[in-house]
Amino acid sequence: MSGEFVLICVAWPYANGPLHLGHVAGCYLPPDIQYRFERAKGNRVLMVSGSDEHGTPITVSAEQKGISPQEVVNEYHEINRQALLDLGCAWNPEVDPRGVEYGGALFNRTTDPKHKAMVQENFSALEEAGLFERKTMEQYYELNEDGSGRFLPDRYVEGNCPACGEDGARGDQCDACGATYESVELKNPISKMNPDSKVEIRETDHLFYRLDLFQDALTTHAADRQPVWKSNVKAMTKQWLDMGLRPRAVTRDLSWGIPVPLDGDEWSGKCVYVWFEAVQGYSTCARIWSEDIAAESAHPDGADAWKRWWTVAQDGTVPRHLYFLGKDNIPFHTVIWPALILGLNHAAHGKSSTDAIEMPGPGDLALEANVPAMEYLMLAGGQFSKSRKHAVWLPSFLQRYDPDTLRYYLSINMPENHDTDFNWPDFVEKVNSELIAAYGNFVHRVLTLGARLPSEHGESPFTPHENHASVRAHEIELERSLASITESLERHRYKEALRHVMTVAQYGNQILQGAAPWKHLKEPQEGHEESLATLAFCWKIARFLSITTQPFLPTSAQRLWGNLGLEGNVSDVAWSEATNWSAELGWLEETPLPLFERLDLDEILSVEQGLVEDKPSQNDAVHGVKGGKKKKKGGKKVKETEGITYLDFESFMSVDLRTGTIESVEDHPNADRLYVVKINDGSEEGRTICAGLKEYYAADEMVGKSVVFVANLAPRKLRGVTSEGMMLAADDSEGNVKLITIDGDMKEGSQVR
Repeated sequence: MSGEFVLICVAWPYANGPLHLGHVAGCYLPPDIQYRFERAKGNRVLMVSGSDEHGTPITVSAEQKGISPQEVVNEYHEINRQALLDLGCAWNPEVDPRGVEYGGALFNRTTDPKHKAMVQENFSALEEAGLFERKTMEQYYELNEDGSGRFLPDRYVEGNCPACGEDGARGDQCDACGATYESVELKNPISKMNPDSKVEIRETDHLFYRLDLFQDALTTHAADRQPVWKSNVKAMTKQWLDMGLRPRAVTRDLSWGIPVPLDGDEWSGKCVYVWFEAVQGYSTCARIWSEDIAAESAHPDGADAWKRWWTVAQDGTVPRHLYFLGKDNIPFHTVIWPALILGLNHAAHGKSSTDAIEMPGPGDLALEANVPAMEYLMLAGGQFSKSRKHAVWLPSFLQRYDPDTLRYYLSINMPENHDTDFNWPDFVEKVNSELIAAYGNFVHRVLTLGARLPSEHGESPFTPHENHASVRAHEIELERSLASITESLERHRYKEALRHVMTVAQYGNQILQGAAPWKHLKEPQEGHEESLATLAFCWKIARFLSITTQPFLPTSAQRLWGNLGLEGNVSDVAWSEATNWSAELGWLEETPLPLFERLDLDEILSVEQGLVEDKPSQNDAVHGVKGGKKKKKGGKKVKETEGITYLDFESFMSVDLRTGTIESVEDHPNADRLYVVKINDGSEEGRTICAGLKEYYAADEMVGKSVVFVANLAPRKLRGVTSEGMMLAADDSEGNVKLITIDGDMKEGSQVR
């Protein structure tokens, strides 16, 4: 069989609310890009994910709404699945159009009875292998005035983070600093559902998975993955391994979930802990796809087809597993899930806890090839949060805007190596000035100019002008570009890859402008053949763009494919076809419509502000507010637009911005990344500012610059040196930082208004 077996594993979203743009940028857009790219390369790709429908986020939502957990998950599973389809994600068709042997996709759910049975089967296998131990643990217990009570799952408890002290930290994880901890380590705990109830610690018995047995194997595995893992994956995995792995509970006192498959009254009322069962969805989903879809579609392996994507072949060939998730889930995919896979392999070989753990061999379940985890997409300076209802919701966004405009913005702004921000002005700017002005405008010019060329009915007007010797240099340039795009995608550098694609559109605009074919449409002039040959090649550039934008912008790529007069689906076109210069020219005689419509910022802000809730919900005390923030001022609530944090005029005017000239720059004696900058601010003594600009400026580059600084910022010591202000600089989030300087001469100490 030709084509590599690639398994795309997508983090499972909780079905307790709609997806927001943070979810999309961090978890759901990158794997869709990868899936489409791998298919175009001819690989056999299976993409798996679904709704995580057990655990306390679901029961919290159910209790707040006064309905059953099943009603909650039924509602949001369908909402989120449809939103992903509307975004253009390739969850349909479930069978690859090339044939079931090439894979497909399944967005499943953890309430699937087959998932439940498979998890219980795995639980029993690990228990029989002696990989669990029974322990008495402490857990928060909610005690009511009438004497009734219940054990509180992690998400039913809030308090102060034991690591950073942040208020509102969850029972087992802090969103502010990312720390994870035992639930009883939380400081000042309260019950989120019943804040007035007494919270105490009680003992309860549970089973724990022996993660400690896998310490050496996982350390070896992490060392093997160093060349491919991103820095955030390496750092967080190292942190966990350096702390030393400890047994982790796999059962919980909770009624909503998969029942523990053990006999005895002591296990009544306990279910399999959601962390243990949800990650198994990657394998159970593949098995369910195999049994329910592949077997019915006459796959040569029938119900065992999933093994092609999951097990090491007899010749040692390992299927390539890629896991896509946000940075908060990294340890679950580089430590916990690999430990479970190794444990299942261990149990399948009839081994016990006293036997050495071995790495996967032929016939065993494979470990991941890479975990290209993302950082956070931020909103108005704060993290997108479903639980705190601080978000721009995907379903409502797609009701108003073209999905490809969102896919473009999130791809070009993807939080690959550091957190990035979503805000409406930047969204509008990038769509209008990049997506439309560079890409959309180029292909529209090519097609409208082509329509002015003479042609026979049903034939392309470009045919008489193609394959001219003068375009060979352009062919070479695009072949280089395709290699760069391909390399970036193979390294999971999505925004870099998309920039390469957009550079091709800009290149097309440049050569079209230089050729000026409009001068030759009425009658031939000098350079006629070269000019129209360039125009004909620009049609091939448009075809190139349709193929290479398909992973990023599938809807508009298909529109362009049709506008070019080409038949079929561009998603089924081989990646190498982008530079097939002998491909037949197509032509659509109807006037093509623009690929995108320009956006109006004022109109968008007006609409978005109207969508912010006028009144807080009954649960805002627990979860915050939807969209922007609501502040009380004079007894009235002030609405804020999603994506924008408003500052009142008085606060803005309190910031004293002044001009100054940099007189000297020295290395900070105690901080490798800081400079100590002396500024002439018009006073006799001047002022000292510590600035983290070493990676952006050499010291001598800064001396003599006239800069803007905050003059009334409270002085503070930074590693022993008192800093008396802050210089202003621009950061494009792409690694470029530039000081804000003054245009022309200006007296030091002048106020900036």
